[in-house]
Amino acid sequence: MLSATFAYADNHDQNQATTENEQLNEIAQEIQDDDEVPLNDPFAGNEGTNSLTNIPEGEQEEPMSIYNFKLLGLISGKDHSYISLGDTAGEVITITIGQNLGKLKLVDLRLTEAIFEKDDETFVIIDFNNQIREANEY
Repeated sequence: MLSATFAYADNHDQNQATTENEQLNEIAQEIQDDDEVPLNDPFAGNEGTNSLTNIPEGEQEEPMSIYNFKLLGLISGKDHSYISLGDTAGEVITITIGQNLGKLKLVDLRLTEAIFEKDDETFVIIDFNNQIREANEY
């Protein structure tokens, strides 16, 4: 005895999937046809530089100037305290309280900032937002 069974599937799901794939292909083609997007965000500003607009004369040319660094981290301990600074080339230096960075001496740190003393006994303070300010006291 020979028996044959036939089943018919509904093509609704297949037709819908084909239509969705066509729509996705059209969107992908539109994206490829658009102008290329720049690698940096033109609306973000220049995050690689500090936010201080009045950089003292000659400071930017000096390689060990605080204005060429960004505060990356700090560690404060009972016996020793350290900060890490990064420059525009990606080099990281670590200094401790009492050490010099160019003409500045690291004298103190807080949770979010490092305090340097200048030769004239004024202070330069750098924070994690890369804001550098000068003060007569801290």
